[in-house]
Amino acid sequence: MLKLNNNLINKNMKFNQSGQVSRLILVLAIVILVAVIIVYLVMRMAEKPSKPAATSEPEIPQPTYEQILGDVRFVFENARDIGNVLKTSTATNSQYSSYQEDLYTTERYVVITIGAQNVGKENIEERSWDIENVIDSEGREFVPLDSYEVSAWLPNPNLCQTLLKPAFDPTPCVKIYEVSKKSNGLKIRVMTGEDNNSNNFSSKKFDSAIIDLIVTQ
Repeated sequence: MLKLNNNLINKNMKFNQSGQVSRLILVLAIVILVAVIIVYLVMRMAEKPSKPAATSEPEIPQPTYEQILGDVRFVFENARDIGNVLKTSTATNSQYSSYQEDLYTTERYVVITIGAQNVGKENIEERSWDIENVIDSEGREFVPLDSYEVSAWLPNPNLCQTLLKPAFDPTPCVKIYEVSKKSNGLKIRVMTGEDNNSNNFSSKKFDSAIIDLIVTQ
């Protein structure tokens, strides 16, 4: 009888030890799992935030009020919408204004001044640069009015295409355009002969660029 009881006690002790080992393994597993989760969370918190996804919206181009072609720097100076009539009372050139009549249009006149500056070290000869057509937001182009026709409203002398000396202030070039009343977003094309050379200019070998205009009344 005593021997049987000892056997039962030994079995119970082995069972209890086995259960304690199982519980210990379970506790260790839980501790390890918690530690792994904590380490993972700490590593995620330490990571740099990801860059925001690039938007698909197109960038809005910024206006450009100056351009450099070779050694010629072109810069916007002024653009005035003077309405549908060039009045003799506003003529600036007395040499022609005495017999000039008012000029009318069904659209509008825009007087534009662009400066040209030599940023190089040598003279840029005359007839090697100029300002050309006005372009609106729809791509329509408007040519300058013939200088003889509007000479009463142009400065005397008008310095378009003149000699540019190094580091002088920008030389103003003034032209008058007849522009549609529907046109907006006006720009102007500026140009010079390749290598700022007058022979290239006369041969129509041009470098050109576009300058935005701010048109005032």
